[in-house]
Amino acid sequence: MTARLLPQQIDFNAGFPRLSRRLRLGVVGGGRISQTQAMAARLSDRWDIVAGALSSDPDQARHRGTEWFLDPDRSYASFDQMAQGEASRADGVDAVMITTPNHLHFPAAKAFLTAGIDVLCDKPLTNELAEAEALVTLARDSGQVFGVCYTMSCFPMVRQARQIVAAGVLGQINQIHVEFLQDWMTPKDVGEAPHVKWRLDPKISGPTSCVGDIGTHAAHLAQFVSGLPMTDLRAEFHVCGAPKALEDTAFMLIRYADRVPGTLMATRLAPGNRGGLRLRIFGSEGGLEWDMEDAERLKLNIFGQPDQVLSRGHGHGVSGVTERFVRTGRGFPEGLIEAWANLYTEFAMAVAARRDGVQPPVDWLGYPGVEEGAAGVRFVEAAVQSNTAGGDWVRIEGT
Repeated sequence: MTARLLPQQIDFNAGFPRLSRRLRLGVVGGGRISQTQAMAARLSDRWDIVAGALSSDPDQARHRGTEWFLDPDRSYASFDQMAQGEASRADGVDAVMITTPNHLHFPAAKAFLTAGIDVLCDKPLTNELAEAEALVTLARDSGQVFGVCYTMSCFPMVRQARQIVAAGVLGQINQIHVEFLQDWMTPKDVGEAPHVKWRLDPKISGPTSCVGDIGTHAAHLAQFVSGLPMTDLRAEFHVCGAPKALEDTAFMLIRYADRVPGTLMATRLAPGNRGGLRLRIFGSEGGLEWDMEDAERLKLNIFGQPDQVLSRGHGHGVSGVTERFVRTGRGFPEGLIEAWANLYTEFAMAVAARRDGVQPPVDWLGYPGVEEGAAGVRFVEAAVQSNTAGGDWVRIEGT
């Protein structure tokens, strides 16, 4: 009989409970982002990394496995071998993180779901909508946990912002503006770097580069905090720097549910902007603003009242739900790795709950799931259609 992971009695209004053991995590894809996620998983103190498919070359896979301190028997040369091998072990992985280039997300996720292993996948979920919808169906029918790495939704002050909007503090939402401005593609020769080449190759990255990578983060954040789904958009893609096969910049007009208007901008050629993800939501009673480069603070402005700045920490206007994601006291900064660790914490709770047969309250966990991953693919597809049509309004499928 499998030992229970969660306590018998859980206070769903308190902090996340300790598990009876660390969960076993596998890694699919051995690039830079996998190392970032591994740090975050370890920081959560909920996961041990025990297996990996870090390269398709067997010798390189074994070599990379030693760098990750993996048992040689659990360092695989393909995700198919890993899914089959780990599913057959009594101590097999509880879940995998998929950090491959985009075109491999679908077959890798499908292999592990089919093997009965839970999945946390990088974004965009897939390059094609049919594949995204297939994963939604497979995850639903199998009952497996499937998370998607829209990690910016796991910053504590983003969760606080979401609560503020849901409580009606801003009144009726009347406009939403979101942007993600970076500058790392400014150099003319940046496209020659190995970790950049695939991002500009349509066969690997899909039909977009900037939009599928950082534009989807912006789109998800706006919907996550506002609670309003995007319904329509008009988009223009641009190559503002050196010639590229895919866009490095995109400007969009957006409509949300109830015809709430908004804007979305994404670029990698904005010198001076590095983590420039910024969200502003305005309503009939007030507005709020969050900037990832100042992620510890949330600006809240109620019309006619003094401006407020809420900061991450315990108390001082921060809710108990937000405090679940607080590791250090006010004034001791936290950042992206901690936000990613929050994602891995919630994902661990979901995996443990599934294995224990526990049905938690619907509002207990807020990690992005496979449905939100598919919504991101629909957003990308609509943006591509609009740009191809010269910037016409396009309805986002499924809304």
